[in-house]
Amino acid sequence: MSEANAITVDVVSDVVCPWCFIGQKRLDKAVAAAGDVEVHIRWRPFQLDPTIPPQGKDRHEYMLAKFGSDGRIREIHARIEPLGEAEGISFAFDAIKVAPNTLDAHRLIRWAGAAGEDVQNRLVRRLFQLNFEEGANIGDHTVLVEAAREAGMDASVVETLLPSDADVEAVRTEIATASRMGITGVPCFLLEGKYAVMGAQDADTLADAIRQVAAAKARGELEKAG
Repeated sequence: MSEANAITVDVVSDVVCPWCFIGQKRLDKAVAAAGDVEVHIRWRPFQLDPTIPPQGKDRHEYMLAKFGSDGRIREIHARIEPLGEAEGISFAFDAIKVAPNTLDAHRLIRWAGAAGEDVQNRLVRRLFQLNFEEGANIGDHTVLVEAAREAGMDASVVETLLPSDADVEAVRTEIATASRMGITGVPCFLLEGKYAVMGAQDADTLADAIRQVAAAKARGELEKAG
């Protein structure tokens, strides 16, 4: 495939966002449906709630404070679960005991990106699974180190880096940049850094956007737009 028929999709997301997990599954389908367009995916950080302390919060208490009642929480989960099921996701919301701060997870995703696109994609998928299907605390360093190992990263390096401040400011800067760009909700799919598709759109919508941007790039129109 020629570079002209390749595009980059930056996915701005948070690994504790159920819509981002659904969006990831739909993006996979869109890439498969986009024909001969070569799609490179990069995962970018966003924090739904950066005020959560590093040790996390009790998720039930956190959700109650946010939504007001158990009935409202059940209603929200009941709306999301069938959408997840349609994408092959088994949401296990009741298994999630901790609402984590995701800063360290995003640092890990950043390091995975340096190790390669495939490694980063494997890691992000694993973090989504751990949080939403297995109820693991993805703010816990032990959980993150094991996820890194499973994704093909050097776990000993990750184990050394996580307790340090490595890339803390870089990740926070990226999150701030997303906010300045007007991104207030996730997922957000940025195609070639120029066109944004907001929300967990269906696979057909994403695939169509990918094909259109790839065609515009092949015609040299993106450079003119920039």
